[in-house]
Amino acid sequence: MGLLDSVLGQVLGGAAQQQQPQGGGLGDLGGLAGALGGLLANNGGQGGLGGLVSKFEQAGMGDVIGSWIGKGENQPVSGDQLQNALGSDTIAAIASKLGINAQTLLPMLATMLPALIDQLTPHGKVPDQGLGNHDDLLGSLSGLLQGRQS
Repeated sequence: MGLLDSVLGQVLGGAAQQQQPQGGGLGDLGGLAGALGGLLANNGGQGGLGGLVSKFEQAGMGDVIGSWIGKGENQPVSGDQLQNALGSDTIAAIASKLGINAQTLLPMLATMLPALIDQLTPHGKVPDQGLGNHDDLLGSLSGLLQGRQS
């Protein structure tokens, strides 16, 4: 999972620190790893990257997530668009897991998710085997995030 570690190091190096609320939240960055793993893992609640693509397509934003997967420029996404595609329940569950509110979470996801998906799909398509199961992604993400805290 070296690619995933590298990608998250680049993405989290700026986005998570810039979006971190004052006075706390995200103190346990392992929760962020769990949230991203839950969104992208084959056995996560969203059905992996393929499931996310389907959700975006159903929300009329297939071209947006397609740009993140493809080799061209990434189209931006707003927090409201993410909430529309993923659903309020999913956003609320992730925010709760992280100990922050949805208004704090959504801009972070809008920054991190396009860059992460772009880097995890270097060949311009969703890998046939997906991005791996939750435990694989969680272990990799947690190790990286814990290393960044020290």
